[in-house]
Amino acid sequence: MKTNITFRHLKTQPELYNAALEAAQSLNKFHDQIISTDVVFKNDNDKTVEFTVRVQGSTLIAKESSDDFYKSLNSASDKIVRQLRKWKTKRMKI
Repeated sequence: MKTNITFRHLKTQPELYNAALEAAQSLNKFHDQIISTDVVFKNDNDKTVEFTVRVQGSTLIAKESSDDFYKSLNSASDKIVRQLRKWKTKRMKI
């Protein structure tokens, strides 16, 4: 799985980078055929984290904003896990 981590409007922070990398790698537990994962940190009015996961012809996106990047990262990660589980169960029925 290919993982891209981008920081917009802020400098790269190694702690956030490592946390995002761990979150992206943990997605393999929920689906083993993930092609790529993009994690974008945006520092606009709020601290926003956006996950974009590409899986066999589908793209799943989760976006979360809060006052802290770690809260946003955890919430967005939870959202993408829910989407992966739902996508996987739909594919199993077909």
